[in-house]
Amino acid sequence: MKHFKNIFAICLISAFVFSCKTKDVVIASQEIDDIVTYLASDELEGRDTGSEGIEKAATYIENYFKDLGVKPYFDTYRDSFTVKGKNAFNVVGYLEGNDPNLKNEFVILGAHYDHIGFGEEVNGDKIANGANDNAAGVGTVMTMARYFAKTKSNKRSILFTLFSAEEKGLLGSKYLAETLKKENLNLYIMLNFEMVGVPLVGKDYTAYVTGFDKTNLAEKMNEYAGKKIAGFFAKAEEFRLFMRSDNYPFFKEFNVPCQTFCTFDFTNFEHYHKVGDEADIMDFDHMANFINTYIPAVRKAVNADTKEIKMNSSK
Repeated sequence: MKHFKNIFAICLISAFVFSCKTKDVVIASQEIDDIVTYLASDELEGRDTGSEGIEKAATYIENYFKDLGVKPYFDTYRDSFTVKGKNAFNVVGYLEGNDPNLKNEFVILGAHYDHIGFGEEVNGDKIANGANDNAAGVGTVMTMARYFAKTKSNKRSILFTLFSAEEKGLLGSKYLAETLKKENLNLYIMLNFEMVGVPLVGKDYTAYVTGFDKTNLAEKMNEYAGKKIAGFFAKAEEFRLFMRSDNYPFFKEFNVPCQTFCTFDFTNFEHYHKVGDEADIMDFDHMANFINTYIPAVRKAVNADTKEIKMNSSK
């Protein structure tokens, strides 16, 4: 009996340590502020594909991954291609799963880190900094990488993918999706984050999901979170947003759930592709809450024993 009690005590302590380990990594608003403020700074000149500014952004993301111990998926972090004669590159970090079987399945967390460079001048300002579009999404993926790297709580392997040339027509995600398909990557789901820097107003969910009816993703994310964090937005269907972000090339190549989460609803942000898209108008408390709300649901998706997120057969 004493031996049994000792084993029971050890199990309780181990469970407590694991619980603390996973729960103690909370993303602070200051961390997301630091990331978005740098990526959307004038120094990076709007991060146009092929520019010196996007080179600085890529180096910043690479160093962040290195510090975390997130490895490059390829020989380096850069997945290189060309756009109209200019060098371009996605930045891809890799965290191997810790389950001997499930680690062969992959979850992709993605966002584009490029923007348009310069826009129509307003009060002497020509730099389209792209804070909401899409430094906010990049910061979301980077801090999720920190969470999983610190907690080591992923049974499946995760690719943290930051895309270039989204603004040129989803060229970076298209190139990477085609590359991974040729490698026969066993992709479970692709979750993309786009324009999440300001909250939705008057909605009963945290973010909307593009291609809502194509899969049961929203249903499962809400179940995993224990509350409604993913919802339906009619304009997403009207404007065909499912096909206009970096989830779409992966959907085309793999025919598995690949969708985007977004909090921009055309009424709560007036600086799309304008020079006013600055870091100082982002809501970093909202962003920290968004990330910390989504992480438990993403973790459950990554660790589900079976592929619970599925395509809807009628779609």
